[in-house]
Amino acid sequence: MNSALISLLLAGLVLCALCAGCTSPTDAFLKPAVTTSPPATTPAATTLATTATPERLETLPPEQFVDVQVTKERPDYTLHLIYNGGKGEINIQNVLMRATLSDGTVVEQYLNNNERHPRRGDELIIQGTRGSDRVEVYVTSGGRSYKVFDESLVTHTF
Repeated sequence: MNSALISLLLAGLVLCALCAGCTSPTDAFLKPAVTTSPPATTPAATTLATTATPERLETLPPEQFVDVQVTKERPDYTLHLIYNGGKGEINIQNVLMRATLSDGTVVEQYLNNNERHPRRGDELIIQGTRGSDRVEVYVTSGGRSYKVFDESLVTHTF
């Protein structure tokens, strides 16, 4: 009697584990669909590098608002973008930082490299120059890109 009851309980537990999906491989569900994108950190010179005047920014709709913070660090001239999230962070698909350096090179880097959605506290770091570096930040939300930051950053010496 006891062995039949134990066998029945074990069969029930195995059935529950199979129904819950505990034995299925999960790595197929965690990997995103493969998409082609330009290389993230390849610097490329362009003729647009000579325009140093910031352009008009686009405002995200209030329900899609997210906060990004861009700074230039003094000791090593690195450009930092910190993603702080916000009310619309669930809609954000990608964040692109484009830096036009004072030597004319343009560096583009995506916050998540199409692997996952951006998370609060994510950070991008691009090596800047000693001169004035123009930084543009584009946020893709709901299938549309918005330019949310466009400034020339200068290192201040004290």
